[in-house]
Amino acid sequence: MAQKKKFTRRRFFRLGVYALAPYGLAFLNGFFIERKWLHLNHIVLSKKPSCRIAHFTDVHHKGDMAYFKKVIAKINSLQPDFVCFTGDLIEEASYLEEAISCLQEIQCPLFGIPGNHDYWSGISFAALQACCEATGGAWLLDQQVLSPDGKIAIIGSAGQNVPRFPPVKDGALKRILLHHYPASVDKIQQKFDLILSGHSHGGQVRLPFYGAIIVPYGVGEYDMGLFQTQAGPLFVNAGIGYWALPVRILCRPEIALIEI
Repeated sequence: MAQKKKFTRRRFFRLGVYALAPYGLAFLNGFFIERKWLHLNHIVLSKKPSCRIAHFTDVHHKGDMAYFKKVIAKINSLQPDFVCFTGDLIEEASYLEEAISCLQEIQCPLFGIPGNHDYWSGISFAALQACCEATGGAWLLDQQVLSPDGKIAIIGSAGQNVPRFPPVKDGALKRILLHHYPASVDKIQQKFDLILSGHSHGGQVRLPFYGAIIVPYGVGEYDMGLFQTQAGPLFVNAGIGYWALPVRILCRPEIALIEI
């Protein structure tokens, strides 16, 4: 008869290490690998697309210039017709100047809107307006403009409420809405060919078969990805940066290339 192994302190410690090892690996991955491991999400919304749009959001720039420049370089490599940014560039006003210096490297028109953290930082949006206009784009505060080729109407929402704009004169024009808060889509009474949002960060930490552990207000069920809504296709980008904890688990920072 085999002798029963004695449950020693050493054996208890070894079993504890084995049990905690997966959590340790997840911790290392989330804090040191996945947080800056860019994911390109390529979405085609038309059988015969005529426009390539790069979308990024929620940079929350805190001084990591090398990472931000890597994001911009990736966007430029996609050669989009124009770029859309849906808010939360910074959290503190002291980082605005260097964040703008990165945005200035975008090699096509940039259309952007503010997020809640941009408002909370207390900055003036004049410099961001100048930056976007220098690229051929615009910083949109409840405004509507046309894309450089005149084929797409781009509407930028400055807050949680989506302003109602009359249809453009040319009914054949596609309409794209930039809106920071994805949950607001349920209140929109207009139709768009595409709605771009951020704010959720995809939850930053996601569990298999469950999804985001927690998301901020203004997200609702639209935490990450493409959704078909009453107002049109809604794409919620997982964002580039982080808020609170510098961690991403099963939720890589995202740049989207959308063909429409």
